Amino acid sequence: MARLAFMFVVIVQHVYGNPPLIPLSVKDGCSLVSTELNILRVEGEAIILLFPMFETVLREHNIALPTAKYLITKDNGPEGAAYHSEGRIQQHNNQLWFLPAQASDSGEYICSYRNETYCVTGSIRLQVYESNAVDMEKVSYPVRAVVGENLRLSCPSLSHFNKTGRRIEWHKDSSPTSPRPGRASSFSQNRGKLIIPTVRRSHAGVYTCQLRALINNQSYKVSRTIVLRVEDWEPEVTEPDLLSTSDPGPISSSTANTPMIRPPVIVSPLNGSIFETSHGSALELSCTALTECQTADSTVVTWLVNYQSVESSYLDGRALQGGRRVTRVSDGCHIEMRLIVVEMTEQDVKTVLKCVAQNRGGRQEVVAQLQLEDSTFTWLVVAAVGVSCFLSVVSAFLYVLFKPKRKKKMDYILARQNSTF
Repeated sequence: MARLAFMFVVIVQHVYGNPPLIPLSVKDGCSLVSTELNILRVEGEAIILLFPMFETVLREHNIALPTAKYLITKDNGPEGAAYHSEGRIQQHNNQLWFLPAQASDSGEYICSYRNETYCVTGSIRLQVYESNAVDMEKVSYPVRAVVGENLRLSCPSLSHFNKTGRRIEWHKDSSPTSPRPGRASSFSQNRGKLIIPTVRRSHAGVYTCQLRALINNQSYKVSRTIVLRVEDWEPEVTEPDLLSTSDPGPISSSTANTPMIRPPVIVSPLNGSIFETSHGSALELSCTALTECQTADSTVVTWLVNYQSVESSYLDGRALQGGRRVTRVSDGCHIEMRLIVVEMTEQDVKTVLKCVAQNRGGRQEVVAQLQLEDSTFTWLVVAAVGVSCFLSVVSAFLYVLFKPKRKKKMDYILARQNSTF
């Protein structure tokens, strides 16, 4: 029975194709892909600019062949100017290489694919800061850990560089020496990851991972910065006891004039939400928190994967976090943080996602879950309906083909013989 059902699904997929995909918005005759997450880097380093959402859409819609040709241009660049496989900025397939990057490279880049039938475009914004004027908070990856946690820090977004097995160096708080393993420091390294077996408060700080990437027989610097914040399992939150009848004593003017900071409130997603998508598809999530506008800059909104930071989780390389956006609304400010899973696999089933919003007033968390769509039942229903229609048509055809023909002339003669004149 299962084999028959599978055959039905194969027949229906062959006849009707895959399930319909969400249509893309169209501008100037081209389908538009969702904007990629912004890339923030420092000048003097090699950069490989990717378009993961763009690639996923082409794959899902089965548009581009492996031999497809792409055009990458800069939005405010010369009209029709294209990049080649040589020079400081090189285009290789649907990637743009900066060897190395300069502050003048900042801007929006558009990747386009055209054929006789389709036109699809995707865009990404690159911001390259000057090395002597960079705000490390802007280019860093925030990671949160709790005291006692076994933490493994990965160097984010290096998968397209670390092809030669070259060693990744780690530095803490701008120290020229790497964190050394041992009982005193409790650091160790394994396959480019920095391992902290038991996190302590003293481990908080700024970590820099650096790689000397070999590209076209030339060495280039590639680095990433991680800001590690360490918290207790249950941070103590003190609130005024409004029901206390004891004499609070005199209130100082500084205390009376200190405004109370309200904790952020996560408005989406709802706690317990389940995000579903099909195998191989991309999934874009957004966490939105409401806070007072004067505390928006100091309010942190981030995603965790299985209670780990995105960069330290197994999703590193397949998930991107960023695109922080602050929007003023009637009752405060909305802070939005995007999380993009480039491609869903069976490994992501039951993955626990947590959105965390925190400021000096408090902290709120919501838990969500990833899940693959189970399309078996849907396909069985579609297959059953399709096969029923097919069998009905075949039955009608066979009935017409083998229907016995009436012999009208013989019937007429027999009728006359039995008639009375």
